[in-house]
Amino acid sequence: MPELPDLTIYIEQLEKRIRGERLEQIRLVSPFFLRSVSPPPSQATQKRVIGLRRIGKRIVIELEGALFLAIHLMISGRLQWKAAGAKASGRGILAAFDFPTGTLIVTEAGTKRRASLHLLDGAAQLALLDAGGLEVLGSDLGEFAARLRKENHTLKRALTDPRLFGGIGNAYSDEILHAARLSPLQLTSRLQDDEVSELHQRCQEVLRTWTDRLREETGDEFPRKVTAFRDEMAVHGRYGKPCPVCGTTVQRIIYAENECNYCPRCQTGGKVLADRGLSRLLKEDWPRTIEEMEARGKQEE
Repeated sequence: MPELPDLTIYIEQLEKRIRGERLEQIRLVSPFFLRSVSPPPSQATQKRVIGLRRIGKRIVIELEGALFLAIHLMISGRLQWKAAGAKASGRGILAAFDFPTGTLIVTEAGTKRRASLHLLDGAAQLALLDAGGLEVLGSDLGEFAARLRKENHTLKRALTDPRLFGGIGNAYSDEILHAARLSPLQLTSRLQDDEVSELHQRCQEVLRTWTDRLREETGDEFPRKVTAFRDEMAVHGRYGKPCPVCGTTVQRIIYAENECNYCPRCQTGGKVLADRGLSRLLKEDWPRTIEEMEARGKQEE
């Protein structure tokens, strides 16, 4: 799922291409992409783009007349920038937005159609889509601490809850928690003040670092490689590979359609966290510590 760094780069590149331009046409390829009923898409055509912003994980295009296009790419949605009038046909294409400068195409991999478009009339309607998550990059420690401790959850769940924090998802929460040396299953109610301070600092550091890195990588081009899995990441998507800090094998917890990646030496004091499915299957054979895990690996060699 595109998260804050990826969405920031998308918006910066769209600013260069469509701000001040008229939206000539909306071509809906998948009828399920548009989730709002009124106003109709025809009402947005020939309106000039006057601004772009991010709300949580949505990209919002503001048009003249207080109309807003809010795009949520969900897990597999991506944006492409093509020459003006580009064909909107092909596998995975959901919609095309035509401007004099080019065509913005929305795609979604797979068969599940989760990406969404809302066309909204007025700021009040747009506000209804805002889950209320705190924007970490603009927050101070007090605001961050209050939001983190608002509800008692695991750190992994808290960071990825759009009602608590905006723009952070599965990938960057893994990277943030590794940088802060905190367990993804640590409860927010049990954090010490110094741990909260460290987490706040690492949230800002990781998000800024990755935004700068993606900005440099993209240059003046429109983003083409938007992925949650990057070789430079410390733990996310690196299950079975060595932690770049200590060399311990990165572990994971699988749940629903996601997985949580972590280093047991850097983050959990040497404890291997129980994977709900696999640990139930293995029962007593499930390794509890790094030492047990490594010893078992040597036996199997």
